[in-house]
Amino acid sequence: MRSRIAGARARGGHGQEVTLIAVTKTHGPEAVEAAWAAGVADVGENKVQEAETKMAQVSVPVRWHLIGHLQRNKARNALRFDLVHSVDSERLAVALHDAAEKADQSLEVLLQVNVSGEASKGGVAPSDVPALAERLQRLSRLRVRGVMTMAPFEADEAALRTVFSGARAARSALQQGGHPAEWLSMGMSGDYEIAVEEGATHVRLGTVLFGSRT
Repeated sequence: MRSRIAGARARGGHGQEVTLIAVTKTHGPEAVEAAWAAGVADVGENKVQEAETKMAQVSVPVRWHLIGHLQRNKARNALRFDLVHSVDSERLAVALHDAAEKADQSLEVLLQVNVSGEASKGGVAPSDVPALAERLQRLSRLRVRGVMTMAPFEADEAALRTVFSGARAARSALQQGGHPAEWLSMGMSGDYEIAVEEGATHVRLGTVLFGSRT
């Protein structure tokens, strides 16, 4: 996987560093240990409760990424993660900020943008990002590090590139709004090479590392 990522990075020409996130959802704590043993220091989980169970069972110092939908009433639990990829609304951003402020800490987050416009996917509309970027400036406990997006399943290459380039545009809007938005979390097992060619800094790989989910 690292070799393929390096090849895609060279082809894309964006010059970005790429973080491989091992997505261990539905796999046990042994998957986290195996990822660490293979040199992967970043682990992604979809659900807070499943992640917390694994956090209690593993001793290796991986960086934990929350990549799935987060309910506002679980905002306090999200403070245990190193990066929350799935801030899909302003209301969730406010809840995370308030929880972080109460705990006297800061939290690194990505804004989830629904570039494809699919009703089945969460995230803010690309057209809403510029105005939202300005309002997020008021949430001093959040560091908005970039954008996360998901491409449609079974999409052809042209559609994938359209979605991933749209995420780059959304990241630029965050940067213009004054955020340190250098990261792009995009690309999964079926499309990560194209995502890296289009500038992904974080790819979320599960099936290609661990096999099909149970």
